[in-house]
Amino acid sequence: MSLSPTSSNPNQAPTQPRFGRIDVALDVVRGSIQRSVQWLFGQQHPEGYWVGELEADVMLEADYIFMHKLLGTGDPGKLERAVNEILRHQNADGGWSLYPGGPSNINYGVKAYHALKLMGWSADHPVLVNARKWVLANGGVVECNTFTKIYLCAFGEYDWSAVPAVPPEIVLFPNWFYFNIYEISSWSRGILVPLSIIYAKKPLKRLSPEQGIGELFVGGRENSNLHPRWDKQNKISWRNFFLFWNRIAQWYERVHIRPLRRKALKRAEQWMLERFEGSDGLGAIYPAMLNAIVALRSMGYSFDDPQMIRAMDEFEKLGIDCPEGTPDYPTPTFRMQPCFSPVWDTAQVVSSLGDAGVSSTDPRMVKAADWLLSKQVLHKGDWAEKVKNVAPGGWAFFFNNIHYPDVDDTGEVLLALKSVDHPQERRQHEAAQRAIEWIFGMQCRNGGWASFDRDNTKMIFQYIPFADHNAMLDPPTVDITGRILETLASYGYTRRDPRVEKAIQFIRKEQETDGSWFGRWGVNYLYGTFLVLRGLEAMNFGHNEPEVQQAVEWVRSVQNSDGGWGETCGTYDDPSQRGVGASTPSQTAWALLALLAGGDNRSDSVAKGVRWLTERQQEDGSWSELVPGRNGESYYTGTGFPRVFYLGYHLYKQYFPLLALSTYQRSMTNEASEA
Repeated sequence: MSLSPTSSNPNQAPTQPRFGRIDVALDVVRGSIQRSVQWLFGQQHPEGYWVGELEADVMLEADYIFMHKLLGTGDPGKLERAVNEILRHQNADGGWSLYPGGPSNINYGVKAYHALKLMGWSADHPVLVNARKWVLANGGVVECNTFTKIYLCAFGEYDWSAVPAVPPEIVLFPNWFYFNIYEISSWSRGILVPLSIIYAKKPLKRLSPEQGIGELFVGGRENSNLHPRWDKQNKISWRNFFLFWNRIAQWYERVHIRPLRRKALKRAEQWMLERFEGSDGLGAIYPAMLNAIVALRSMGYSFDDPQMIRAMDEFEKLGIDCPEGTPDYPTPTFRMQPCFSPVWDTAQVVSSLGDAGVSSTDPRMVKAADWLLSKQVLHKGDWAEKVKNVAPGGWAFFFNNIHYPDVDDTGEVLLALKSVDHPQERRQHEAAQRAIEWIFGMQCRNGGWASFDRDNTKMIFQYIPFADHNAMLDPPTVDITGRILETLASYGYTRRDPRVEKAIQFIRKEQETDGSWFGRWGVNYLYGTFLVLRGLEAMNFGHNEPEVQQAVEWVRSVQNSDGGWGETCGTYDDPSQRGVGASTPSQTAWALLALLAGGDNRSDSVAKGVRWLTERQQEDGSWSELVPGRNGESYYTGTGFPRVFYLGYHLYKQYFPLLALSTYQRSMTNEASEA
């Protein structure tokens, strides 16, 4: 039963239920969908793609200042505006956090403090006084991870002899060796190879005393134990095993017994330069690109060398300069993005528009599909080191990166292409077939799918001393696996295919005791649960199955009193808080999509969620996810690395609500037609 609006506001759903129901009128939903569609088409690039800002944390601005001060480069105006961006995110306790509203983090506190000192700030400035108090109260510099310490070493603010060894000789380990660079995650690979060059070359630029950060060592640097600490509670442990070998590596480093160093450096340099080709910088991700620039300079590349020029240009393209400020934060700022997300955003938008009823022959949709088809990766990248006899056919997240296509993007692109009738039908069909074959080739032994590699699951590597950034592996996850099930179903695959059934069994085994599923690439259990239920529904996994019913009940149980849903990045540290957080458009959409995929389109939970979205849509058709009182910061609902790095996808709050409302409308319309 539908109701008519009782307000002149077209977004305002009925406030008075009729006959005990609080459904939102379908004409209200249709109006919301139409405005959202118009807004999204207004954001389309002339070439056919969409790309929203990808927001991250102050580490990027701090490291931006670090790199330019180390190399003696950079635009002074941009560097000053980067300082404003750092100040914008400082917490009341003096520290800086991984995500808006999150607890302060020691690495970010030290990096931000160091960046401000590099920019000439005095230690007695109130901002630095507050920051210093927090850092010292939380253990000081020695509590930072290896990446932070190595950057400090480059300015003489930490000891090269005390940081965990990152010897370039690791690139010489053959693929059959238990530890080699292809057994760690693709992003760690891209970060560590140039970092190993930096470690070997040990660049050093001495600072004046007033620019140093000796005051951030508890009890003074001279009284601090700068070396990684042994595990004294468990003397026989993998941590102590690797620390023992780390001490040996450091000894060889000190006495200069490095017979393979020259060969290793040459191999690392070659590996890095090869991956510059066909990519917008090394790995097309910020930390790898920054490390590559410093590595090139450490190896003697001049600033006018073509490789150096290209690396610097690609890095600077990630910047967003706002010399006049923005409506949400009028102070002039400069901020860096961790990467670009055009393939991901475009695929998601096209899927959502198609679901909203946009014609499959609409020229704008065809143009987007044409752009996506042009981005298919037909080059054998790093994944092929372990996946033999499989032809390439995936898509990467970025504008250009032929070395690192990923399963998640590939699945979403295939879903998007289903929404478009491309005039070159054969081209589209062949691209899809190549992609599906590649996806099956990337399936892990346990039935699930990871992102960039297959069976990247050697958990022991988490204990390597330089792996304290907590992002060494790329294991299979239920969120990606759920998306792939939905993709395969759209291309005619069913549970009769043993590969599909194996994926479903993987998902079933991974369900949490409360019915939710963990979200590796989105925050968090709402994301994982929505994708799993979408995949299971697409594969005709019954709505009455206990796994589905338990998941649906969990989603309903964590709905906020305002009718929306939310969840914070803190759930990666404290899973007991799953499903708890301020309501956001993207997470409310995920929850609704989960309920609808679980067969629930008539509960009050669904009605309230739909009302929440329609009432909070802005006049131009968009949604806002700003955090109250946080200087224009947005809620982060994207996950880079759990507990380490989070993302604010600026388009998530636009295309996921559209998908949710369209799915709801179709469900209700189908139900009415069957009545």
